Amino acid sequence: MSRYAAADSGSGAGHGAGTLPLARPADSFRMLWRHTRGQRGFVVLVGITGLVAAVAGLVAPVVIGWLVDVLLAAGEGGAAAPSPDPASLDSASPSGPGTALWWAAAAVAGAGLVAAACAWAGQAWLARAAEPTVAGLREAVMDRALRIGSARLDGTETGDLVSRVAEDAREVSQAASTVIPLVVQSLFTVLVSGAGLAVVDWRLGLVGLLAVPMYWTTLRWYLPRSEPIYRQERAAFGTRASRLLGGITGARTLRAYDAQGPELERIHAASAQARDLSIEVFGFLTRAFSRNNRAEAVVLAALLGAGYLLVAGGYLTAGAVTTAALLFHRLFNPIGALVGMFDQVQSAGASLARMVGVIDLPVPERLERLRGGPLELAGISHTYDDGTPALHDVHLAIGPGEVVAVVGTTGAGKSTLAQIAAGMVAPSVGTARLGGVELTAADPVSLREHVTMVSQEVHGFATTVAENLRVARPGASVEDLQAALATAGADWVAQLPHGLDTEVGEDGHRLDPMQLQMLALARVALANPQLVVLDEATAEASSAGARRLDVAAAKVLAGRSALVVAHRLSQAVSADRILVMEDGRIVESGTHEQLRAAGGRYAALSRAWFGA
Repeated sequence: MSRYAAADSGSGAGHGAGTLPLARPADSFRMLWRHTRGQRGFVVLVGITGLVAAVAGLVAPVVIGWLVDVLLAAGEGGAAAPSPDPASLDSASPSGPGTALWWAAAAVAGAGLVAAACAWAGQAWLARAAEPTVAGLREAVMDRALRIGSARLDGTETGDLVSRVAEDAREVSQAASTVIPLVVQSLFTVLVSGAGLAVVDWRLGLVGLLAVPMYWTTLRWYLPRSEPIYRQERAAFGTRASRLLGGITGARTLRAYDAQGPELERIHAASAQARDLSIEVFGFLTRAFSRNNRAEAVVLAALLGAGYLLVAGGYLTAGAVTTAALLFHRLFNPIGALVGMFDQVQSAGASLARMVGVIDLPVPERLERLRGGPLELAGISHTYDDGTPALHDVHLAIGPGEVVAVVGTTGAGKSTLAQIAAGMVAPSVGTARLGGVELTAADPVSLREHVTMVSQEVHGFATTVAENLRVARPGASVEDLQAALATAGADWVAQLPHGLDTEVGEDGHRLDPMQLQMLALARVALANPQLVVLDEATAEASSAGARRLDVAAAKVLAGRSALVVAHRLSQAVSADRILVMEDGRIVESGTHEQLRAAGGRYAALSRAWFGA
């Protein structure tokens, strides 16, 4: 990777936009498990608290069933009333039903406190486990996005990566903090309650098993349909984010061409698709709920009917049937919650797959160290993934200290040539070498030391001027920073409110395009590479600042090899050699005077630019 990750990488590839890949479920969970390292103890504690809370939840059904038997026995033995009124029970008797009622109330209250304490502790421990894990995933996405470089990202929709770092990370975080505790608690409740139902009476347990095939058919219907629809929904959200981001960042251009209407229609279409998919997901989930409700009604009726027969035959007490009915009824909410939250689990899984899809993007191994020397491009041809041809059999050599300028119309292949020369893109055909070492096989640290690329899209970080410069060399002293600024002609920094310590960016001092480009050139001076690639790096300046930037660029490039993609012909005049590109080929080569005298394409461009 060239120093573009620490400088200013740009686009210019011009190939078709798409989306970044998705990871397979197995790869997603493997990556998730890897990022839980260090927090797995908290995960175990969450499981333990869920189990204890589920067991505590058994207390109420068991106690109520026991209380039913106690009250029925008291009613049968009392002369005053066949059905005892709890309000008139003799609570003073140490063994009477009133005492049993108080004991039952105390047991239920105690179990409730235990369950509440487990819920609180589980939530706290889950936060300790989940937040560092999600943060690690988010950082891994950004790390891989920076390491694969702009050439790969230029082939994707603008909002795709943004939505994976923002919306998808938020979806995974929300699932980890709110959904997972409910899922864990619901699973334990289902397992413990099902076991409790079988313990009450094995015959009632068999009746309860009728729910299994009914729930299974719901899952068989639900699962194959859920994953595709949730993936489509997340992808639609990414497309919507891309459209919105493109409209916002390109608002000035849209107004200039009065093109707001068509762009708003595209945004509306993307938003409508996301909305329609969300409605479809809701309807789909409602149908799943209705299937569960049908299973619950059928099995509960069968359970009560079987219980009546067992009580009538003297095989069970009414209290035991009451306990069994309450245990089965206790399954309604957790099973419904599992189905209800499955959409969030699936959505979070889809978001996780989108994040891991970026993390798993391959980064070419570069192992050889550069030793310096000439840049040699031999037989370079390149075609992008969408089939767009960019370069055709380009040969180029740049000697030490030589500055070569590249001119040509838009789409001629200039930016692709620059990215290959910087080691950012591996050519489809041919080799790019610096000092005899292929750039795509070079050690990344060594490549950053020797090659720096600055593009037209200069970025200023929301921090101090000093920290913006130290992106190129983190340990640079104040004197080094001042020297780099002087080389780039950025004397205006001294006039800022706090000089090098002035905060810049949206919440700080706003820098104009010329100032940002001077900072980018100062980074190059600070990095001190052997080869500099400028891809229209001074194109954003106004006509008033163009001359200052050209002078600054010339000072920064002094004594270095350079490939300069020239936006203005004035940038090419002082170059040692000028290349004219057309349709991905070098069609002319020579000095400014030689090419003007030749009367070819460059001569025509020169007359149009200089007027003579």
